[in-house]
Amino acid sequence: MIQHLLEVDGAHLSRLEDLRLITGTGKYASDWNLPGQLHACFLRADRAHAKILAIDVAAALKHPGVVAVYTGEDAVGAGYTKPMTMLAFKGKDGMEPRLPERPVLAHGRVRCIGEPVAMVIADSALTAQDAAELIAIEYEDLPVVVDPELALAAGAPQLHDNVPGNMTFEYEAGDAAATEAAFAKAVRVSRLKLAVTRVAPSPLEPRACLVAYDPKTETYTVHVHVQGVNMMRKQLAAYTGVPEEKFRIMARDVGGAFGQRSLAYPEYCMQMLAAKKLGRPVKWVSSRSEGFLTDSHGRANYVTGELALDNDGKFLGMRLDWIADMGAYMTPTGPVSHLRNPTVCLTGVYRIPAIYGRWRTVLTNTNPIAAYRGAGRPDIAYVIERLVDQAAADSGIDVVEIRKRNFIPPEAFPYKTPTGSIYESADLPGLFDKALALADWNGFAKRRAATEKKGLLRGIGISSVIENTGAGLFPKDTVAIDVAADGAITAYTVSHSQGQGHETTFAMIVAEALGVPVEQVRIRQGDEDRPLFGNHTGGSRSTVGAGSACHLAAVKVIDEGRGLAALDLGVEPSQVEYANGAFTSRASKRSVPLKDLAKAKTFSVTAEGSFSSTFPNGCHIAEVEIDPATGVTKIVSYATVDDCGRVINHTVVEGQMHGAVAQGAGQVFGEQVVYDQVTGQLLSGSFADYPMPRAGFLCDIRMEEHPTPSKVSPLGVKGMGESGCTASLAALTNAVLNALRPLGISHLDMPLTPAKVWGAITTAQARQ
Repeated sequence: MIQHLLEVDGAHLSRLEDLRLITGTGKYASDWNLPGQLHACFLRADRAHAKILAIDVAAALKHPGVVAVYTGEDAVGAGYTKPMTMLAFKGKDGMEPRLPERPVLAHGRVRCIGEPVAMVIADSALTAQDAAELIAIEYEDLPVVVDPELALAAGAPQLHDNVPGNMTFEYEAGDAAATEAAFAKAVRVSRLKLAVTRVAPSPLEPRACLVAYDPKTETYTVHVHVQGVNMMRKQLAAYTGVPEEKFRIMARDVGGAFGQRSLAYPEYCMQMLAAKKLGRPVKWVSSRSEGFLTDSHGRANYVTGELALDNDGKFLGMRLDWIADMGAYMTPTGPVSHLRNPTVCLTGVYRIPAIYGRWRTVLTNTNPIAAYRGAGRPDIAYVIERLVDQAAADSGIDVVEIRKRNFIPPEAFPYKTPTGSIYESADLPGLFDKALALADWNGFAKRRAATEKKGLLRGIGISSVIENTGAGLFPKDTVAIDVAADGAITAYTVSHSQGQGHETTFAMIVAEALGVPVEQVRIRQGDEDRPLFGNHTGGSRSTVGAGSACHLAAVKVIDEGRGLAALDLGVEPSQVEYANGAFTSRASKRSVPLKDLAKAKTFSVTAEGSFSSTFPNGCHIAEVEIDPATGVTKIVSYATVDDCGRVINHTVVEGQMHGAVAQGAGQVFGEQVVYDQVTGQLLSGSFADYPMPRAGFLCDIRMEEHPTPSKVSPLGVKGMGESGCTASLAALTNAVLNALRPLGISHLDMPLTPAKVWGAITTAQARQ
């Protein structure tokens, strides 16, 4: 079976890790067990906003099998109240972030449904669950606000004393005066108010964590799913005050992440407290219902956008007023991803001379928001591309033509945007033309006519986007490579896969650099026996960062091996050449294979590199059919052309694209976290209420590449993992509105459910 996987073209190599995963021999967070472990269950708030007047845990403590019960008093007593923040810059007029405390168990007040209030520790998970139901809590209900715009209004319920007006941060980017001047001379201004809806990432693997404490070394071993061990360690240390070196973060396989796995959640910290106090490991496995309630949500941005045009349809300026719902507390990644990433790509793929954006991050009685696949980049791309389509409709200019008139031309790269970003390389017109051809744009009118004969509506939509990838929390990425006596080559990385195929892609990079078969290379991710400095997986940065470091480490293996081979060959190192896994003397032509060299002396190397942002870009074109009798929308065509620099493995890239487009389509046509406006109760807390995209939801996706190599990475790669999300939101929404615009429908917010689309159609028909 393994041999079969390898007998393919290298650029389309099947994923090496899949045999383990599809045969059930993977190991996920809930698969870890330790001798003598106890089990935790969390009692969660059943209301969105209330004072905690009293907690009676006596009955729970008497329940057979219960070892301990902890409340907010224990959390505050331990000092576990202040999570880490990545928001390290000042806001408008020098504003400092207002950071509310978040005790890992609620203390004094609950601020959202599902907030953990107490933790029961017992000898089994079911016993802990039974005992949690015996805890009695007396609440005093408080007013609730779940809408971020209403949370900013005068007289709104206040969530935290140190956050007046519920606004934690106000930020601005661009030039307000220049933008005002551009709008003053505009011939036409297009305006939209857009909601980028709140979503639940819902990865396949529910959250789980197992914590053990060693009193001799004062060390915590934490088995948990991660996007990178260093990111998890740093957050746990910040939350608990335990030094970073006192953590061993253990993870192997991770069943999906999408930004949600990047956080150190309150539950993990409470398990640390219990494991230390009780002297036994403590395990917790989340239910899917808990996941909907408490796993970080994504998106939840509300944007008013304006685009100013001259008489020729050229863009003069753009102005955005952006409200980012943060939920009841600030997560480490939530605010920064909704501020930094949109700012970096605020101009999109267009030459817009004057830009100004204002951001406000707001607290509501809802679950906290964190980074979600794309982390602000899909949001800004959606806003820009919806505005461009609206401008085309307002001005009567074709949607293709208006884009062509405003693209940043190839000769302008590297291009400095009005907000100071440097787009390194792109061929936007060339890529765009290739996408139009792939989608058969010119044949659309004929297809629409055929669809109309069937009594259906047909629409086509474009989304041309650029995104910043590659930036990370740590300034360097480090990779170590061991060459063993049996010839095995093992590369150690900090970046951790959650389904992206790192074990394949990184092995291909190392194998190519060393000229050895890929089956000779193994990848070890987040191995705590080989602690390394470097970044987690996130922001489409893994191949740019860790992949590039893999290449540099492989080159260093050759340099190190050349000196050793020179001794064997009796020549100076400068006289030794390396190719295809062997060192050869130029003079004698004698060779020493790398694997034989390691038999005499096993050796290791470590390499590091600093890699800034890259800027992948792409154009997605979607076609949909809508049944006006039911409002049901079917995706009938989807074409993508992307520039992600050099492609290491086409199969992996195609898989990333399929998954990301499916997530975007899920948000466009169904996914939305909904809270009751009065009570703050979660109304979409199961897959019965929260529709996920399923197999067959998408049509076949046609993909082509239009690469311009990156100079940031020695491999020439750019990020890829999130581009499908970044482009699909606008492509699909624009396609639906293109179908509906002849009926007089110019705007609908996601999700475009059958009920919403049917309602808009029937209302429009009644008007006509």
